[in-house]
Amino acid sequence: MAARRLIPLLDRVLVKRIEPPTKSVGGILLPESSQSKLNEGIVIACGPGRRDKDGSLLPMGVKVDDKVLLPQYGGSEVAIGDDEMVLFRDEDILGVLKD
Repeated sequence: MAARRLIPLLDRVLVKRIEPPTKSVGGILLPESSQSKLNEGIVIACGPGRRDKDGSLLPMGVKVDDKVLLPQYGGSEVAIGDDEMVLFRDEDILGVLKD
C-alpha cells in the first residue's frame, strides 16, 4: 500500500476515514444524499511524537491500525494514489474506539 510509505512528522497521524454504509440493515440501497460523512477512521501511519521544552519525546496517543473518533472538521486532505486520507495532529483526535 502506497500510504504506508508516507511517514508523518512530529505528532501527526495519517487516517483513512471509514466509508459510510451504502445499504440499510434491511438491504435497501441508500441514496448518496442521505449518507453522512462518518467521524471514524483507521490509523494508517503515525509520526514519532512531539518534543517538550526539555527535549524529551512525548509518546503518541494512538498507534497504527487503531480505530479512532475524528472531529467533524479539520485535518489536511491527502491523496495518495487512489486513496483519500486525512492528516491530523495527535491532539486533534478525539478518542480511540475499542470493539
